[in-house]
Amino acid sequence: MGYVITVAQQKGGAGKTTLAVNLAVGFAKAGKSVALMDTDPQGSAGRWFMTRLETTGDPGIEFSTASAWGVSYECRKLADRYDIVVIDTPPKADSDLRPALRAADLVLIPVATSHLDLWAVEAVLDLAQRENKTALMVMTRARAGTRLSAEVAAKAAELDADTALTPMTNRVIYAETLGQGRAAIEAPKGPVHEEVAALVQEVEARLKQLC
Repeated sequence: MGYVITVAQQKGGAGKTTLAVNLAVGFAKAGKSVALMDTDPQGSAGRWFMTRLETTGDPGIEFSTASAWGVSYECRKLADRYDIVVIDTPPKADSDLRPALRAADLVLIPVATSHLDLWAVEAVLDLAQRENKTALMVMTRARAGTRLSAEVAAKAAELDADTALTPMTNRVIYAETLGQGRAAIEAPKGPVHEEVAALVQEVEARLKQLC
C-alpha cells in the first residue's frame, strides 16, 4: 500500500501545485512509482501533466482527476498500485477538502513568505486535526536572510504543526519548468536539485515515522 500526500492551502498563490508536481517528479526520480491526482476544478496540475505528456511522450508518473467526493475511491485504487500518491487540492478549506485530508498519510501546507499565507494556514490545520492527520508546513518562495522571512518563520513556529527544514526558495526555475510540463529537478544541474531532493527525503522520512 502506497503513501498518500495531500497538499492543501486555502489561499491561492501559495505554490500548492508547484509543490505537488515537484514532489511527484522528485519521488519518481528517487525510484518510486508515483501517481498525481488533481482535485482542483481549475485543473492546473492536469494542464501541467498534459503539457508534460505532449512534450515528453513518457511522463514518468501516473495522473488522475477526481471530484471532492470521489477522492477516497480513486485514492484507494492508486495507493494499491503506486508507492506515492500526491493529491493537489482546491484553494479552500471546507467540507470539499475533507475527503482528501481523510485519505492522507501526511498533509503538506505550502506557505509563501507572507503573513496572509500564514493566516490562511489555521483553517487547514483545524480540518487536518479534526481528521486526526499530521500536517507539515513547507515554506515556499522563501527569501533567505530577509526580515519578512524571519518573521513568518517565527510565527509559523507558534502554530500547532511542524515546518519542514527544507524550504522551496524563491527561484524563477520553479515557474519556468512548471509551464513546460517539467519539474525544477529536471532543469540543468543547480542548487534547486539539492533543494528538491532534500525535501523529498524529508517528506519520505516523515511518512515512515507516521506509518
